[in-house]
Amino acid sequence: MKADIVTIFPDFFRGPLEFGITRRAQEMGLAEIRVHDLREFTHDRHRTVDDRPFGGGEGMVLKPEPLFECLESMNLARREDRLAGRAKQSVVLLSAQGQRFTQKVAAELALLDRVVLVCGRYEGVDERVADFLADRELSIGDYVLSGGEIPAMALVDAITRLIPGVLGNSDSAEVDSFFNGLLSPPQYTRPEEFEQAKVPEILLSGHHENIRKWQIEKSMDITRARRPDLWDEYRKKEKENQDKNEII
Repeated sequence: MKADIVTIFPDFFRGPLEFGITRRAQEMGLAEIRVHDLREFTHDRHRTVDDRPFGGGEGMVLKPEPLFECLESMNLARREDRLAGRAKQSVVLLSAQGQRFTQKVAAELALLDRVVLVCGRYEGVDERVADFLADRELSIGDYVLSGGEIPAMALVDAITRLIPGVLGNSDSAEVDSFFNGLLSPPQYTRPEEFEQAKVPEILLSGHHENIRKWQIEKSMDITRARRPDLWDEYRKKEKENQDKNEII
């Protein structure tokens, strides 16, 4: 999979991309991550990428021209082909107005051949970028950041670890939180007893089926207590699946 990151701060990504999963994926040849400096697509001596918003207001807005020129240089498939699924590519604008990024969205993007992440800055990006250039807008949460660089790195990490072969254990992603709609169960390692707290006996039993059932029960308990919104969604999907099975 190829990932392109468009930003006015390319040096931001030097550290994060050189460690952990993203470095491993690139060294294995399973991912190619490129960072593009938006200022290289300007044509004035000040390398201007922003301007004041029409209608007034505080702050500055990223101009459309450099962004359009940058993406045109990437030789991407046409937007209509991307949106129709005829091309396994997607242009994502990181924006506070975007759809919330979830594990489900990460899994969808991981199936693509190429993902372009456009990092917003200042007070936002000219709306014509969202209307005619991007395929979707994504947000990593209901809060405001200074720019899209941190969200872009979060997306790259979440997507990369879902590429087959990147994780040392191919089953690792399947026990992550959110994979099946639930949070992960508690995890323990050595020593068996610490601060007068012992590892649950079931995990030491060696009975894999009982351990699996215990983990599912704990996942349900934790999700119900900590994320009632996820629990409600999980129960809703379980009921829908049950109803389908009954019809069949």
